[in-house]
Amino acid sequence: QVQLVESGGGLVQAGGSLRLSCAASGRTFSSYTMGWFRQAPGKEREFVAAISWSGGGTRYADSVKGRFTISRDNAKNTVYLQMNSLKPEDTAVYYCAAVRRPGVVPTQGYDYWGQGTQVTVSS
Repeated sequence: QVQLVESGGGLVQAGGSLRLSCAASGRTFSSYTMGWFRQAPGKEREFVAAISWSGGGTRYADSVKGRFTISRDNAKNTVYLQMNSLKPEDTAVYYCAAVRRPGVVPTQGYDYWGQGTQVTVSS
């Protein structure tokens, strides 16, 4: 089993930046596509961003494209989500996810999930 632990969440003002980290353990991290999802109160969990095992392929939700950047460091078994120009509508619990799909960057079907980290953007 792959264990994922998110960190870096917090309270920021609109227009500010925050970087989330997800540390993985238990299996070979470099073989997994990694993704970020979020869930706001009263809403369903939605896809945010994903990155292929090699780091060469990325995908973003339209709502965050141009503002968020996903990256990974396989040597450190860690994936990051750099969030810039944050908006109040970005407020949600952010979850890290993993799936073993080499060369594929899906928006759903992830097998492993972290516990989530709260991101709150004030206006």
